[in-house]
Amino acid sequence: MINYPLKNIPDRAAKPRNEGFTMIMDKGLSRREAEDFLEVGAEYTDVVKLGWATSAVTPKLEEKLAVYREHNIPYYFGGTLLEAFYIRGQIDDYRRIVEKYQATYVEVSNGSIDMEMDEKCELIASFAKDYTVLSEVGSKSTGKLIPPYVWVDMMQGELAAGSWKVIAEARESGTVGMFRSDGEIRSDLIEEILHDVPSEKILWEAPQKSQQVWFIKLLGSNVNLGNIAPSEAIPLETLRLGLRGDTFHTFLDQ
Repeated sequence: MINYPLKNIPDRAAKPRNEGFTMIMDKGLSRREAEDFLEVGAEYTDVVKLGWATSAVTPKLEEKLAVYREHNIPYYFGGTLLEAFYIRGQIDDYRRIVEKYQATYVEVSNGSIDMEMDEKCELIASFAKDYTVLSEVGSKSTGKLIPPYVWVDMMQGELAAGSWKVIAEARESGTVGMFRSDGEIRSDLIEEILHDVPSEKILWEAPQKSQQVWFIKLLGSNVNLGNIAPSEAIPLETLRLGLRGDTFHTFLDQ
């Protein structure tokens, strides 16, 4: 949606989107905060992620999730929650929780635990029978750098196992995984990933504005971006449309 008749505005994919996907990070919003956010941000939100295991301690969780359902916004629990159940041998309990709370997406990750690739792909394939699976690639540890070829192998393997898209790890801080500790982008890594994995199959975690700008300039307004703060849904959309200084000149010649 745009309120004014401006020319040379890039075309944005319509919901439900396969590209130009925006994942919003809910780190513990209240029901009222979710309602306020969706009043202006629902149109620009494709899915909400209840960050890491925040849902385990969020009061009145079902009441908030009902708000997302009323606005036709799918949601899922952060991969850390699955890992917490997995490491305790409670994956069946996790499945019951996903069903109880009517999540339609599932994130499968191993950023905080050691999980063999075969086991991770088995989990992906199992959940993909009933849910839209997003699987996360990368480590949450600032001291662990995964070689680019391993990123590619993992992404390709997880997509083959049934992931709808793979998430490139950055955490909510944007300082690990694809990024260095100061938030600088590992452009060589991303270049190698894109050589072998289609960009529309990747959801790039990019919580910082500079990171969002970099991806939009590299891959266009319909790049998939995640870990976006609720308050940044509209600012991100202006970046996608070239209506903010950082991308102002990016689309004028189109």
